[in-house]
Amino acid sequence: MNAKKLVLALLCLGCGTFAMAAPIAYIPLGSANQVIAVDAANDKIIRSYSGVENPHGLVATPDGDYLVAGSLKETPVPAGAPSDTPNSKLYVIHPEHGHVMAEIPVSGWTHHEAVTPDGKYVISTHPTRGGVSVVDVINNKVYKTIKTGPSPNYTLVTKDGKRAYVSNSGNGTLSEIDLSKWEVTRSLEAGPTPEHLVFSPDEKTIYVSNDRAGTVSVVSVEQGKVEKTYKIGKRVHGLDLGDDGKTLFISSRSDDKLVALDTQTGEQRVLTLSPEPYHLDKIPGTGKVYVSSSKAPKIWVVDQKTFTVTDTIQLPAGEGHQIAVIR
Repeated sequence: MNAKKLVLALLCLGCGTFAMAAPIAYIPLGSANQVIAVDAANDKIIRSYSGVENPHGLVATPDGDYLVAGSLKETPVPAGAPSDTPNSKLYVIHPEHGHVMAEIPVSGWTHHEAVTPDGKYVISTHPTRGGVSVVDVINNKVYKTIKTGPSPNYTLVTKDGKRAYVSNSGNGTLSEIDLSKWEVTRSLEAGPTPEHLVFSPDEKTIYVSNDRAGTVSVVSVEQGKVEKTYKIGKRVHGLDLGDDGKTLFISSRSDDKLVALDTQTGEQRVLTLSPEPYHLDKIPGTGKVYVSSSKAPKIWVVDQKTFTVTDTIQLPAGEGHQIAVIR
């Protein structure tokens, strides 16, 4: 092999190595007032970000350039002030440089967030305000607020960026939002106390965790109805669909267990995790699920296929909430 070919081969090898780099998982630590970055290749904490108050919701823009964290902290609204008076913040974080780029005032503390596929808007749920903020992250300001229902909790956005779905824990519904008009166009059944949501791969079904009922609802998007309900356990919380597109991972806080539900057969496998498994997310391309605890500063690393704990990430403090992944 001549020198030119050798150089080209080494460059190609380097490109291949770069392309196969493991994703980075970003985890807000709530009461610890920080966000951490974890290298999913070895499950090690590689960076932490301060300057955020009680972060809970977290999303990454599709290009991976920014993180947007929502806060559980809000200040009292002065007597006589409008109900939509800003009293909380979203934080725009630069993951590479490691600092807060902007603070965006919003009305009400933020539970969870979703980002549109074009990366222009973050939809932030505000349970105490009965709606969502549509935040323009290009200009760092609230573009619009939309009333959805009592205690909005979680948001999904379709891959084509045309619709969003918001769980309303206070009345057992999902609000469908037309993102071309930024208006609620339909209300779907969701089961009692709906919280976390995840789409099926074809986005024809939404799986919904019902915290106090201890169930997962299977909602037909077309029909707007609950087609099936699975009994899981007490205080069902986080859920995500595995890499195989059929295994639903669900946490049951009060039962100290993680459930792997086969959505095709209904079979359930149980893995004991103590104390109180909480938020969870699959880490795409790794075969792993990260599961936090609401009572201990730790993340369990669970192998999707073997359904076993392969590692535990000890957190510096706090508790893990909505995880964002950058690949």
